[in-house]
Amino acid sequence: RHLVLLGSLKPRPWSMPPGPMAPHPCCCSPGAVRRRLPLLAWLPRYSVQWLKMDFIAGLSVGLTVIPQALAYAEVAGLPPQYGLYSAFMGCFVYVVLGTSRDVTLGPTAIMSLLVSFYTFHEPAYAVLLAFLSGCIQLAMGLLCLGETLPSCPGARLWGCPRPPPLVAIFYSLTLWDQLFKVGDAVLGLACMLLLVALKLMRDHMPPVYPGMPLRVRLSHGLVWTAATARNALVVSCAALVAYSFELTGHQPFVLTGETAEGLPPVRLPPFWVTTANRTVSFVEMVQDMGAGLAVVPLVGLLESIAVAKAFASQNSYRIDTNQELLAIGLTNVLGSLVSSYPVTGSFGRTAVNAQSGVCTPAGGLVTGVLVLLALGCLTPLFYYIPKAALAAVIIVAVAPLFDTRIFGTLWRVKRLDLLPLCVTFLLCFWEVQYGILAGTLVSVLILLHSVARPETQVSEEPVLVLQPASGLHFPAVEALREAILNRALRASPPRCAILDCTHVCSVDYTAVLGLGELVEDFRRRGVRLVFLGLQVPVLRVLLCADLEGFQYFSTLEEAEKFLEQEAGTQPYNGSEDPVPELRAALLKA
Repeated sequence: RHLVLLGSLKPRPWSMPPGPMAPHPCCCSPGAVRRRLPLLAWLPRYSVQWLKMDFIAGLSVGLTVIPQALAYAEVAGLPPQYGLYSAFMGCFVYVVLGTSRDVTLGPTAIMSLLVSFYTFHEPAYAVLLAFLSGCIQLAMGLLCLGETLPSCPGARLWGCPRPPPLVAIFYSLTLWDQLFKVGDAVLGLACMLLLVALKLMRDHMPPVYPGMPLRVRLSHGLVWTAATARNALVVSCAALVAYSFELTGHQPFVLTGETAEGLPPVRLPPFWVTTANRTVSFVEMVQDMGAGLAVVPLVGLLESIAVAKAFASQNSYRIDTNQELLAIGLTNVLGSLVSSYPVTGSFGRTAVNAQSGVCTPAGGLVTGVLVLLALGCLTPLFYYIPKAALAAVIIVAVAPLFDTRIFGTLWRVKRLDLLPLCVTFLLCFWEVQYGILAGTLVSVLILLHSVARPETQVSEEPVLVLQPASGLHFPAVEALREAILNRALRASPPRCAILDCTHVCSVDYTAVLGLGELVEDFRRRGVRLVFLGLQVPVLRVLLCADLEGFQYFSTLEEAEKFLEQEAGTQPYNGSEDPVPELRAALLKA
C-alpha cells in the first residue's frame, strides 16, 4: 500500500538543525559528539513511517547500484566483482557519519575512469589507491578544510549541482567498443531505448491520491517500481536473452563471464605486489600512481560534496562539509579492507534516493544489505549479463550529466568563466586528468589576476582619495603603486593622497613593504600619503611594521584637514596620531 501511495505519503524527513554549526569548545561534550555522529540527531526520533519510506528508497537504490557497479568495474578495467565490493561499505558508513539524507556513496563513472588511468587495471593498485585517497580525505576533514571547497555557485565550471559534465561523454564512450559486434550493437541500442522509455514514463507519471480507485493505485505502483528499478529490469531481461541463446549453442553477445563468488575477504590493502618477475614495493606503487594520489581524492570529494550541496539546497536543509569529508574518507579507508576501489557520491543514485522519498540516511542500510546478498547469492547469474547491456546502463546514466546549457549561462553571466570550461573540455580529449588539472590551473590564474589587479575607486575632489576594493596582498602591490604614482607623484605638481582602506580586511608582509616604500616616495617628493579607515587587523600589522612616516586617521575630514595644514605654513592643530590609545593597545597585544 505504501509503495502505491508513494507520491502522496510524504512524512517530514530528517534534516540537519538550522543555524550555524559552530564547533563546541569541548570535543567530548554531547554537542560535539552529536556533531561528529549525526546518527544521534535523527535516531531518537526515528518512526515506523520513516522506516517504510527508507526501505522503499534503499530497495530502489539497491536495484540501481547492482547493475551499475558491474558496469563501473568494466570502466575501471577491473573484474566485475570489484564494482560490488565498492558498493556496500559507503552505505553503512554514511548512515553513521553522513549529514545528507539523500546522498549515496559508491562507485561512479568518473571515479572508475580515473581508477583505470592510474591503476593500470591492477586490482592491488586500485585498492591501495582507495586507502591512500581515504587517508587524504580524512586528513582534510580533521583539518576542517571543507569550507575551502567551492560551493555550488562557485563550482559551475564543474557543472554543479551535477558532477563534472564535461567528462561524462568520455567515460560513456569507453564502453562503445563492446558494441562492435552486430549482436551487441542491436542489444545495446535496444537496452538504451528501453531505459530511456522507462525513465520518461516515470518522469511523466501523474500524481496518485488516496481517493483514487484501487486498480489505479496498483497500476501506478507497478509502473513506478518498474521505472525506478529500470537498470536491474533491463539487465535481467538482457541476461535472459543471452541465456536463451546459450541454450541454442550460439552466443551473439559478449558476456560478463565468471564473477568471483562470495563476500570479499577482510584484509589490509596490499602495500606491495609480487609479480612473476619481482616484488613491487610500496614506494614504487606510489610512484607509479603519481598524480592520481592528488587527482582521485580531490575529484572524489568535489563530486560528493557538490552532490550533497545540490540536494540539500533543493530539499531545504544543510550539510556539514567537514563531516562529509570524514564520511567519504572513512568509507574509502574501510572499503580498502574489503577490496574496494575509490568511491564518491553518485548523482544518479542520489536522485533515485531522493525521488523515492527517503527520510534519513538509514535507507543506505537496505542498499548495503541488498548488495551483500547479491554478492553472496547471485554472482553465478552475472555470467550471462551481456556487456552491451552494462554499456547501455552507463551511457544512459551519464548522458544527462552533460549540461549544454552551462555554455549559454556562462556567456550571459560571465564570459571569462568559459575559458577554463573550454580548456578542460578540449584537454579531456587527450587525457581526462590533464583536462581537470588544466582547468583548475586556469581558474587559479584567473583568480590571481583579479587579486593582482584590484579595482580601485578614485576621488579627485577636494583631495585625491584612492579606495582599493579588496585585500592588499603581494600580487596587488605593484598595481596599486602604479595607480597612486600616476595620480599623485607623476602629476605636476605632485599631490598629497589619502589611501582609504575601508574595504581592506587583510594585508601581508610584502604589501606592507610596498606601502612603506610608497610612503617614502611621497616624503621625498615633499608630499604626504596618509591612511584612512584601517580595520583593526590591518592596523595592527602596519603598526607592528613601524613604517617611517606612517599616519592614519579615523575620518576623511580629519585626514583632509591634516593635508591642508601640511600644504600651508600653519601647523596641524590635531594629533598626528589620532588614536594613540589604540596604537598603544595594539602594540602591546
